[in-house]
Amino acid sequence: MMSEHPEARAGAVSDALSLQEQLEAITRRTPEQIRPRVETAINEIQSAGDAVGLQIGDIAPDFVLPDALGRPIALAAALERGAVVLTFYRGEWCPYCNLQLRSLQHALAGVRALNASLIAVSPQSSDHSLSLTEKHDLEFAVLSDVDQSVIRAYRVQFAVAGELRDLHLNVFHNDPRDKNADGSMNLPVPATFIIDRDGVIRARFVNADWRVRMETADIIAALRALG
Repeated sequence: MMSEHPEARAGAVSDALSLQEQLEAITRRTPEQIRPRVETAINEIQSAGDAVGLQIGDIAPDFVLPDALGRPIALAAALERGAVVLTFYRGEWCPYCNLQLRSLQHALAGVRALNASLIAVSPQSSDHSLSLTEKHDLEFAVLSDVDQSVIRAYRVQFAVAGELRDLHLNVFHNDPRDKNADGSMNLPVPATFIIDRDGVIRARFVNADWRVRMETADIIAALRALG
């Protein structure tokens, strides 16, 4: 059995390396024989053009989703307190997502110092969110989009098809249908939106390549630019 990427060892996020440098360390562990197939899969997602994400200046769709303990969390309520950093991730099975979420936890004090809050959303159930939250000692809201309606509303959903479907089922042995709350083969592309108190998207990072994410330094800079 071959896994997509060996899991990164749990531990503190290093100040000496950028998030992308840490993500690239995971990528280097990808078996060389499947690297071209991963590139093909990413290109297929990009070419499909389904997960382009909402744009700067768009109004962020409101939502109410359960957190890791099943409690309803509303975007509107968070925006009443300040700006929101909203990030979409694939699931707790993804080592890149785990690393990104640990990096966000590391940056949480800086986010809160700017009167902002963090919300992370995945298509997995609250049980998976709780496991991830406890594993990484996350202190921000980790929400479950159980029918992927919010993922669709933010235009970050894509269907796992073609090369990626074959990789998931026959190489990674990681069937999204077993992980997603809705039992579908759909996932979100990695995406982060900076939303101001008026509900307007002021910065964004949306990329079909799950090996890259928005740097926490760029998140802090975008929040500071809100004034």
